[in-house]
Formats: sequence, C-alpha cells, structure tokens
Amino acid sequence: MREFHTPVLLKETIKYLSIKPGEKYIDATVGGGGHTKEILKLGGKVLGIDCDPEAIEAARKSLQACPNSSWQLAQDKAMCRLVRGEVLHRLVRGNFVHLKKIGQENGFSQVGGILFDLGVSSYQLETSRRGFSFSLEAPLDMRMDSGLTVTAADLINGLNRGELEKLFAKYGEEPDARRIAKTICQARQTKKIETTQQLAEIIVGAKSKRRQGRHPATRCFQALRIAVNDELNNLKEALPQTLTLLKPRGRLVVISFHSGEDRIVKQFFKEAEKNGKMNILTKKPIGPSQEEKIQNPRSRSAKLRSGEKNEK
Repeated sequence: MREFHTPVLLKETIKYLSIKPGEKYIDATVGGGGHTKEILKLGGKVLGIDCDPEAIEAARKSLQACPNSSWQLAQDKAMCRLVRGEVLHRLVRGNFVHLKKIGQENGFSQVGGILFDLGVSSYQLETSRRGFSFSLEAPLDMRMDSGLTVTAADLINGLNRGELEKLFAKYGEEPDARRIAKTICQARQTKKIETTQQLAEIIVGAKSKRRQGRHPATRCFQALRIAVNDELNNLKEALPQTLTLLKPRGRLVVISFHSGEDRIVKQFFKEAEKNGKMNILTKKPIGPSQEEKIQNPRSRSAKLRSGEKNEK
C-alpha cells in the first residue's frame, strides 16, 4: 500500500509523549497512522481520530498488522465493545473539535497523552480529486470532511474583493493579497473559477514576483484550505478539551505547520501554565533536523510544542 503520510518529527513526538505500556493515548489526527504505529510498538492503547474517511481506512489497513492491535472502526456507539474488560484500540471518523465527547464515548478518559499533527497528508496533496494541490488539475474542493457544505470554489466565486483579500492576508500571510483578490474578481466575471489550475494560473499572473523555491499559489491555497475546514477555530476549541481528558502528568504534543496555528498553540500552553494547569516542556518549539528536511521536504515548517498536565 502506498504510504498515506510520512510522520513528521516522529522521534521527538514519541519522546515528549513519554509512552508507558498499557496506558491510553489519543491521536487526534491519525492520518495514515505513522505516529500511532510507534505508540503501539511501545505498548500504548490508542484512539485514532480523523475527519477524513480515506485517512481512517488507510490507518486501519496500515495498523491492522501491528502487534497486539485489534482495531475496530467505530461507526456508531453500538459498535463499542470491551474485550476482557479492556477497551479496544479504536478508529473514529470525527473532527477533533469534538475531542472530549469522542474520547469519553470511546472509553478514552484520563489518558497518558494526546497528539495533534496539524499537517496535510501526502496522500491528500497528491490525490487530484481532493483539490488541495495547485500542481494537479482538480475541482476546487479542499474539504477534509466531505460532509462540509462549503468548498474552496464557493469561497473563490462568492466572496467579494475585500473578503478575499482579508482571507489571503490572514490565513496565508500573502503579501500580494490585494492584487490577487482584484485579479480573481476580474477573472471570474468572464468565467467561473472551478479548478485548481485555473486558480493557480490566475494567482501566478497576479503576483508581483516569484519567490524562489515556492510556487506563487502556495500561500493562497493554504489560506483557502484553512478557511474551508475552519482549522484555526477548531484548534482553539479543541486544545482546552485536552485538559479534561489528560490524567495528571499526561502529555500533550502539538505539531503545527502554520504561524497562525503555532500562535494558538503557544498561547494555550502559556495560559495553561499561568493558571497552574500545565507545565510547558518545550520552552522553544522543536523543529525537524536537517536530515529530516532533506528526506521529507514537507517537514521543513513543522514546529512541535509539548506540555504536561499538573498533578493537582
């Protein structure tokens, strides 16, 4: 099976989660199961969550062969069962914005660790029909969860010039946001923008200059993906829920790839420490080694932060 996603900062993640045999862990963004596989090898019990049904299926296939791993796809509560009084490893399709509810319904309260890997998987980027990549011709979709109603095409064709400019500037930190928004609005008057390469060509034509090593559409596509999936607001809502699910001295590890995400994570840890709820374990974010950047170029912007819940 083709690798769904190469896990980023794998050694560092396992180090900060401090896996203990028999304890429960939540992988809130299971993807293809790369991080979860390492947790299993060290004897942890895992609840894997992902809003992408293709990620859940990839994880099931990848993890089924792991030692001591009887995996169960949780489509509804009726499928929840116990084996010799112990909770099974679980794979649940859901959004981590509902982390507390999902954890409690599946027997994963008072867990030893929780992981968020906020990156887009290699599979999602390389699968044309999903519309995440500007290098592949596809419908402008970008929904992680097909149940969402708004697509990237809806935003591109429906937002006014000022709204598009704000979206690209806020979520993509695009310096040419105004010019790109203006060009998009002009282009869609002639023809509706429906595909990834249509949009990419418009952005390339609007950019004042091309930054070496990065496609001109990178920031705008990132901004659209974040907006379509409401990623930053979901993260803000999910992080406080970890304090309910973690047991004393339980660890939280978050890997972010966007400055907006990292600011939210950093602020959460600062507030939790200030209020006596957590101790920050990473005073500065941990980044990938030069070797990892070479082996997996998509890891280059990754930042890992971790904290430990206080005993009181």
